[in-house]
Amino acid sequence: MKVVILGGTGVFGSRLAELLVRDGHALVIAARDLARAQALAGQLGARAIRVDLRGELTPLWDEGPDAIVDAAGPFHAYGDDPWRLARACIARRIHYLDLADEAGFCAGIAALDTEAKAAGVFALSGVSSVPALSSAAVTSLAEGMASVEEIDIAILPGNRAPRGRSVVGAILARTGTPFCLWQGAAWEERRGWSDPRRYALAPGLSRRGYQIEVPDNRLFPEHFAARSVSFRAGLELGVMNAGLAALSRLRAATGMPSGGRMVTFLRALALLLWPLGSARGGMVVRVTGRDKGRLVRAEWRLLAEAGEGPFVPAVAARAMLRAADSIPPGARPALAERPLAAFEAAMDDLRIGFARDRGIEQPLFPAHLGPAFDRLPGAVRESHDWAGCLRLQGRAKVTRGRGAVAWILAALFRFPPAGDLPLTVTKCRTASGECWERAFGGRVFRSYLARRRGRMTERFGPLTFVIALHEQDGALQFPVGGGWLGPLPLPRPLLPKSIAVETAEGGRFRFDVDLHAPLGLGRIVRYEGWLVPVGEPPEAEGPGS
Repeated sequence: MKVVILGGTGVFGSRLAELLVRDGHALVIAARDLARAQALAGQLGARAIRVDLRGELTPLWDEGPDAIVDAAGPFHAYGDDPWRLARACIARRIHYLDLADEAGFCAGIAALDTEAKAAGVFALSGVSSVPALSSAAVTSLAEGMASVEEIDIAILPGNRAPRGRSVVGAILARTGTPFCLWQGAAWEERRGWSDPRRYALAPGLSRRGYQIEVPDNRLFPEHFAARSVSFRAGLELGVMNAGLAALSRLRAATGMPSGGRMVTFLRALALLLWPLGSARGGMVVRVTGRDKGRLVRAEWRLLAEAGEGPFVPAVAARAMLRAADSIPPGARPALAERPLAAFEAAMDDLRIGFARDRGIEQPLFPAHLGPAFDRLPGAVRESHDWAGCLRLQGRAKVTRGRGAVAWILAALFRFPPAGDLPLTVTKCRTASGECWERAFGGRVFRSYLARRRGRMTERFGPLTFVIALHEQDGALQFPVGGGWLGPLPLPRPLLPKSIAVETAEGGRFRFDVDLHAPLGLGRIVRYEGWLVPVGEPPEAEGPGS
């Protein structure tokens, strides 16, 4: 095929150019800087032309290409007509691909689907690590699963990866910017470069990744019918991650801009730190789902050695162009267009390795309770047997204790006011266990559950309690068995009394939590009611029904 790469002198465009020459394509490198394009073309045996995407595109059409790949970017800054190039390619019956990782740009290309089908060509957006490669990995990992509970993806480059201006600009554009994340079958707002999680790329090699918006966040919930989807990116050096995390908080608070001089400054700073770290980077894709009723987790890992990580965003286009005749016409995001094996084969000549794992996933409560967990009613088991995030909705009848002590303690822990209130409970996995967020109307309070030396604990701010969790007569009991204030153990007389029970009635999950102050000072709060998973129809009756 005759292929033109727009932005062919950039970090990823130049790698793609090298790969396409290896595959025997007739290649044209298009860039704004003709001298740079000619220098690269001379090394590869390709042609070079000068093209500015914001200007006249006639030089592209004069080449008579079969396909054009846009590797220029940054795609979030393409202006009022972001799909101008794609539309022009379709009008001339030229296949179009881009390496976009900007969610709105990637999803929006579907508006050109009718025209592309009529022209008999494909226009694919996101032909890169995300979503083309990541969706192929998810498809492969989800084989045999009856449903997908969670998709969790991370890209973690080595510090010596090249840092082009477009790459730095794309990262900064997302840092501190709010975006929507699909968690527990509902959308919630998150902030770019926040909520870190650690990932293992290989034995002895782990990195932190931070939540950031990519097309996968927006496209995968519907495409894979997943209940939770998350994506993280991270840099090798902790100081760079910490700096971006601080910038994220600052931008969210002040609204400071991310382009222009900020890009120039941070790129220069990153180049100063380039000698530190390594040239090893990788990608992790995890899928947790149901297989014969059990939760299983499958994981695919990519590890790039010797600085070959920047080839990874380019191999998706290489794999597509190797099989261009088999790709159906139409305009769409590149979701599982080719099997994972085709992408892996497109990396055969690179120093990139792959690994896969699959095993049973045991959430916090089943792991702690062991065989006793299976004796619980189905509705109670379902509230604790989940992956990623679980969101429940229902109602609660709240009774508040009387007196100053009850009022002070209830205010301190943000317990809800008395009444018959709508209730949403969101449970999310954390590095050490689970976070439970209870929203009674407009009042929210959180606790953090974890296993600590074989015991279940629940932390409310500085207070941590041992929960003597056990099954009794088909109900789950939560008595308090000990506690700490920070690192200091609490004497037994200073422990609150908790009568907390989870059970099922008529196949529905029900709860009853009655919390009393220590030293016999009376009730703090009691809340009782019912919950169902978000997505199921709520009951019309009140909590006492």
